Amino acid sequence: MSKRDYYDVLGVAKGASAEEIKKAYRKLAIKYHPDKNPDDKSAEEKFKEAAEAYEVLSSPEKKQRYDQFGHAGVGGAAGGGGYGGGMNMEDIFSQFGDIFGGGGGSPFDSFFGGGGQSRGGRRVAKGSNLRIKVKLTLEEIANGAEKKIKVNKQVTCKTCDGSGAKDKGSVSTCSTCGGAGSVRRVTNTILGQMQTTATCPTCHGSGQQITAKCGTCHGDGTVRGEETITINIPAGVSEGMQLSMAGKGNAAPNGGVPGDLIILIEETPHETLKREGNNVVYDLHVSIPDAALGASVEVPTIDGKAKIKIEPGTQSGKLLRLKGKGIPEVNSYHRGDQIIHVNIWTPKALNSEERALLEKLRESPNFKPQPGKNDKSFFDKMKEYFE
Repeated sequence: MSKRDYYDVLGVAKGASAEEIKKAYRKLAIKYHPDKNPDDKSAEEKFKEAAEAYEVLSSPEKKQRYDQFGHAGVGGAAGGGGYGGGMNMEDIFSQFGDIFGGGGGSPFDSFFGGGGQSRGGRRVAKGSNLRIKVKLTLEEIANGAEKKIKVNKQVTCKTCDGSGAKDKGSVSTCSTCGGAGSVRRVTNTILGQMQTTATCPTCHGSGQQITAKCGTCHGDGTVRGEETITINIPAGVSEGMQLSMAGKGNAAPNGGVPGDLIILIEETPHETLKREGNNVVYDLHVSIPDAALGASVEVPTIDGKAKIKIEPGTQSGKLLRLKGKGIPEVNSYHRGDQIIHVNIWTPKALNSEERALLEKLRESPNFKPQPGKNDKSFFDKMKEYFE
């Protein structure tokens, strides 16, 4: 099933300001929050849909790609994660620090005493995101690519399995929150008693205390290490596009949720082909005899060599097209074309025999320039083609 337009999801216009987008999301988040709609699958889906839309439209970079490419621009099919897709409740609740203020918990904490990034009812930390650059050739962009990248990052400590404790006996229930990971406070106001919930200051939301720290990670649960990550890059990506792999960023302290890996795409210039959107342009140089008499010539394409026919009397600036020999659109079967720009090559040095022959031909009426009234420039032809 195709996704709804993110602007329609939030109920805002395409030119909406950041504040309008935030306000619209806050309204929907409160309306469809799981705490307010228990066991309501429809409300939960709308809650996730609104969070997905806000995750993209609240970021200037992602919003720009979405406005230009639609869902394909933020689909990020690397490793099954990606912007606008694969968001879980932990990702969604992490947005609330920006929307509602505070430590990233649910706006319903004071009423329901829960929410936020949690595991087993306890709040957990999330590791930071990592950003890397991946260079791709034009052939890799056209066909998609699998890259194995070594990433230096924070990884889970193998000695303690991320707990940060020396052994199982070194972990006990937090004495402050009793293992809940949060504490409740009751304040007397002129409107009566107000109950609020906050992350436990002793265990920082984990619900546990460590009495003896791991000797390898010194209680952090993470150490510096290296991981080889396989990245599946879809065909059709472009310079500056970002893909995301959920859970492949830095490991979180004390067994929390790992961050994401953000992959920035860079294009390596091709030796002979130039990319123009989803089309590929090639400058072909032919000799005067080949242009006048016609010829069969070989040209490079993304998929290898291809033979094309130069018709007799071909003029410099003529555009030829190889349909479907360009770049595919991301997550689409449509593919661009290869445009061949014909240039007539003129020799710079002539021997006496060649010079005499050309002097004779110069007097022939067929070798006199005969520009037509409707001749158009190369730029006009390109404009017409792409329109």
